[in-house]
Order: sequence, then C-alpha cells, then structure tokens
Amino acid sequence: MDALRLLLILFLIPASAAVDSGDKVSFDVYYESLCPYCSNLIVNYLYKLFDSDLISITDFKLVPYGNAKIRPNGTITCQHGPNECLLNTVEACAIDVWPDVVYFPFVYCVESLVYHHNYTHWDTCFEKLGLDASPVADCYSGERGRELELKYAAETNALDPPHRYVPWVVVDGQPLYDDYRDFISYICKAYKGTDPPSACTESSVGGIWKVKMNTIQSLYGQETVMSKLFRAGQAIVSWLQGNKIVDWF
Repeated sequence: MDALRLLLILFLIPASAAVDSGDKVSFDVYYESLCPYCSNLIVNYLYKLFDSDLISITDFKLVPYGNAKIRPNGTITCQHGPNECLLNTVEACAIDVWPDVVYFPFVYCVESLVYHHNYTHWDTCFEKLGLDASPVADCYSGERGRELELKYAAETNALDPPHRYVPWVVVDGQPLYDDYRDFISYICKAYKGTDPPSACTESSVGGIWKVKMNTIQSLYGQETVMSKLFRAGQAIVSWLQGNKIVDWF
C-alpha cells in the first residue's frame, strides 16, 4: 500500500449525524488572495473545520474580495495589485464551480503557494488535485468571473459594522476582530443545537490529530506544503463521503 493510499484511509474518519440547517452557525471569512494574514488563516487554521466534525454545524463561506475597490469606470483595483485581482477571481470561480466546500482543497492549495511566496505557480493546483481546469478558466476569463467579483464586492461593502482589515471573520453576524484565529470557540458558543460536535465537547480531538500528523511526518519527513494539502484535502473528502455528497472510491 503506497503512502498516498494510506493517507486517504487515515483521513476517512466517521462523519457526524446531519444537523438541521436552522441550527447551523454562519461562519464567513472575508479575505483577499495575496494578503499574508489571510493565507496564514486559510493554511494554518481553517483546515480545523474539516479535521473534526465542526463543519457539520457550520454554514461556511469564503468571500474573496477584501480591500479591493471599484473605480468610477467600473474596473476593480486590488490592494496587492493585478495578480491579486486575478487570484480573487480564480478563487471566486472555484467556489462557484465546485459547491458544497469541494472547492476548499483548491483554495487551500493556491493559498499555500501564496503563503510560501510562490503564487505565480497557482495553476499547478489543478494537476496536483486532479481537477479539470476548464470550468474555472472559462469563468475567470469570461463575464461570470466579473459577475462574481461584483457580487462579493457588494457583500463586503454591505458589512455592518464595515470591515476594517482582512481577514475579516464573522460568526453568526458578529465580527471576531483580532480574535479571528479562535473561531472554533465562537462557533461552539453560538451553536444552539442539542447535539454539539466532539470538537466542542472533547479534548481528545487534539490527541487524534497528533497521531495523524506523526503518521504524515513519518511518511514525508517534516511537514511540507503537500502534507498540509493532504491534511486539508483528505479531511474534506471524508466529510463529503460521509454526507453522501460525493463517492470517489
């Protein structure tokens, strides 16, 4: 059995029972693609939604626009320049093309490259994940990409209170300000359902994760971009399979 297959099996953890949509906690992340604080949040923190059963109680949304501005002539300018505008649109298209959080491994892969100052190779993420690039390419090079960015511009500009910086993380309508890395505790506090997930009730999750990471490091050495990608991607595969959204095996 090769290392990849072992990792696939390692991350096929049981999914929790379905949660009524009315009980789910909204969790919105407003960000921009080349912001270093945003890539740090996505790469080093957001995977925790999928590593446990926390995603089962969460209505999760990424909004790639951030501090961009719409000029009077209708063009969009971005804080970190044209490359950020491109990647904002690429990630918006991925979210549009692959719903039900299937898009997250792709966004994670792109932001891993941003995090490691190698974002010009973002298109390699299609091959790394075995994804067809055509739907996303058609979107970001066409009118749909612009429609999505205008939609995210409207959502970002309508925030109340207005966002002050990015990442701007909102749980159940309340911004977390500088405490955004502690989003798990806020989600757990906001959850009003009768059956809280283990991520909110047990300390054993950290121990389980330590065993998983020890296994990854024994296979790949110290943690690399690819091992982090497996970490996010395979946890999501597990959740999607457990909820019968996809069947990849």
